[in-house]
Formats: sequence, C-alpha cells, structure tokens
Amino acid sequence: MKIGIDIMGGDFAPTQSIKGAILARKELESQDELFLFGPKDFIAKSLVEHACKVSDYQIIDCSQAIEMSEEPVKAFINKTDSSIVKAFYYLQNGLIDGFASAGSTGAMLVGATKVIGLIDGVLRPCISSYYPNDEGENNLILDVGINSDSKPENLVQFAKLGDLFAKYIMNINNPKIALLNIGEEENKGNSVVKETYQLLKNQNSLNFIGNIEGGDLYKNSKVDVIVCNGFTGNVVLKLAESFYNILSDRNIKDSYFDNYNYENYGGTPILGTKKTIVVGHGKSSDLAIKNMILLTGKIIKSQLCEKTIKTFNYGKN
Repeated sequence: MKIGIDIMGGDFAPTQSIKGAILARKELESQDELFLFGPKDFIAKSLVEHACKVSDYQIIDCSQAIEMSEEPVKAFINKTDSSIVKAFYYLQNGLIDGFASAGSTGAMLVGATKVIGLIDGVLRPCISSYYPNDEGENNLILDVGINSDSKPENLVQFAKLGDLFAKYIMNINNPKIALLNIGEEENKGNSVVKETYQLLKNQNSLNFIGNIEGGDLYKNSKVDVIVCNGFTGNVVLKLAESFYNILSDRNIKDSYFDNYNYENYGGTPILGTKKTIVVGHGKSSDLAIKNMILLTGKIIKSQLCEKTIKTFNYGKN
C-alpha cells in the first residue's frame, strides 16, 4: 500500500502529524509506504530528531498549506503547491492508493468531488462515524456532516454505503439498518423521512428494520447502521463527544464512555468517491493521526471503493 498523509493538516500540525506517521509506520507492513506531504526539510529534520530513518518515508515537498479559515474552493484553486492539493493529484494519478488529512474538511471535499470524483450512480458523498454500543463494539451512523438537507433518494444511498462499510470494514454480516426518527411507527416523522421509509422497505438488498429513536442508537441488539441527514447526524455526534469530555473534565473513568474518545478512531472516510479518502478530527493528536493512517490502510486493503463501484453499477450495460 501507498498511503498519503497531509503533514500540514490539523490544529497541531506539523508536529503531531509527523509523530502520528512515525507511530503508524511501526504498525504497518514493511512493504507499505507512507508518503508525507509537507515541507521537505522540516519533515526530514523532524524524522532525524525522532531517531527515524528518512529513507523509510517518501517525502513530497509542499511549500503551501490550506488553512482551516480559508474558503475551500478558492484555496484549492490558488494553492496548487499545498499539501492537500498535491496529494489529491498523486491520488488521481495512482501514485498513492489513499490519502488522509486532519486539515480543512471543505478542501478535502473539493478534492474528493472535483479531482477524484464520485462513483457513477452515487448522487452525493457522505461521512460516517462509529457509535459505541452496549456490547462493547460499534454501531455506525451516517451522514454526520456533509449533507444538511437530504432527499429520500440520498438517504437510501447512505444506507447502501453504510451497509457496505459495515460488511467490509466492521465485518458485520447482514447489518441491521434503521432510519433515525422521532418514533418507531411507520407513519412518524417529516415528509422526507416517511418517503425514505417506503423506499428502504422496498430495497431487497438491505436488511432494513424500520425506524429507531435517539435512545436506541447505542443498542447493538436493535441496529448496526443508523441513517439520517448530515444536520441531525452531526448534532448526534457532537452530543456523544460531549459525554466523553464532561466525564474527562471531572476525572471520571468509565470503560463505556472511553469509547467516545475520537482519538481511538482517527477519522472517517468520505464514502461514495472513486478512491480512498479519510478525513480526521481537526484537533487530532499523534494517536489520532496514527489511527487515521491505519484506518486508511484498512480501507485500501478491503477494496471498499472497488466493491462500492461494483454495487452501484451492478446490472448496468
């Protein structure tokens, strides 16, 4: 595998990004390659300071970085020598197999949609998040941020993308898929959710179990994949993260709520794109960066993108 990492991405870059790459290098196979996108001299010097062999990494020199505060499209066009832009063209040309960044989500979306492109048949990309369940494993919720407003056909596709992720990344056979709603009854919810319910009910390829309420999100016995629009999903995700922060601030240790620590997961893939692209938390530490890189590698190895392409193009032509 050839994994690209944005060394300039995140609030604590480049220091934490380099440390995370070093940690990931130790857990990857010897034949796997890490491509570090950022200022070459600084990266090489930092590797030496951490007693690492510079030759163990591929350093791609980049003189610019896209800041979180910049307008994504304009920055992507103007900063052609930035770590994010350069990495996307490496990905587009097959020089790397996947790319991960804790930098500007907006810029990552521009690259994902305008440079790499969506899989034929996919209307909109989405991002997902693990949601710890009461069995010590994870459920999956999507979308959690890209699509504030979604049409019924978008939500059906999110269900399909979540189904594939659950099968091939989470190793769940026949995942239970549910629609997040204000009640379990079929006639509950707004017009979009009610129409989506009817569409999902007729999807023979999906194990759709109906609606679930907010109190069922963590129940593994009920659901594996939770479908909602990005507005709702983002609120749910931020609320879940706040539980962990409140307990941490009060020095309360709880094994279940420790699973809400984003560092353990590293990032989330942009689902529906032709190649593997992973977005990390802006406040990523070296541990989070490491796990973001390892997740990128896991997705590449699983051939999730290739399997998604086959699923969405099955029966065409």
